[in-house]
Amino acid sequence: MVKLRLKRCGRKQRGEGRDLRKVGFYDPIKNQTYLNVPAILYFLEKGAQPTGTVQDILKKAEVFKELCPNQAKFN
Repeated sequence: MVKLRLKRCGRKQRGEGRDLRKVGFYDPIKNQTYLNVPAILYFLEKGAQPTGTVQDILKKAEVFKELCPNQAKFN
């Protein structure tokens, strides 16, 4: 299963795994968010599961409204 994560920003805990494609980042200190919505929708339609934090950010950005109703259900 592919997990949809955002790139970590900041000085601490920079450890990062290999990414398939960069779809956005979130910096909680500066409160900056960048989302590549077409790429995120592509991966969600293909079955990628967002992590809890990413799911919260996508709900605030109203990205799930662009998906079909039967595709907006995640574990």
